Amino acid sequence: MSTPETLFETRWIRMQRIGHWDFVVRPQSDRCVGILAITPQEEIILIEQFRIPVGAVVVEIPAGIVGDEPEHLGESLAETARRELLEETGYLAEHVEELIATPTSAGLTSEFIHLFQASGLTRKHAGGGTAAENITVHHVPLGGLRAWLKEREAEGKVIDFKIHAALWLAGR
Repeated sequence: MSTPETLFETRWIRMQRIGHWDFVVRPQSDRCVGILAITPQEEIILIEQFRIPVGAVVVEIPAGIVGDEPEHLGESLAETARRELLEETGYLAEHVEELIATPTSAGLTSEFIHLFQASGLTRKHAGGGTAAENITVHHVPLGGLRAWLKEREAEGKVIDFKIHAALWLAGR
């Protein structure tokens, strides 16, 4: 494979070209995590936040970029999954198990997502993310998830596919 040509770069993204193909990479990391967390009461923990690229509120599983801030450099995938879950939802996971590693969008970016299943959950705080994020946390009974997601979609919210992928991979 040829050496990539950098077309444009900011702190968060780099646009590159190899041959005829343009794509995006993250300068700090090419890995991110997504976390499937289900409470002992059989509720899936979902978050929602406004996502600028799609111009809408997105309902999704908790997720985050690996090593995107100096204080998190060298953090393992599992450590990132635990930290992001706690930061975004307020839940501490005793165990995290990787379900899959897969490209997020193979034609657009070099980024891979590692989906994890979290267990042994303990609620430590309300969640909501960092000061730069405006995250709402939802506890949705698994038995009513499909209807709940349809209601969110009817409200104009976007449903992220990783919810379904993580549930399928976990055999739920």
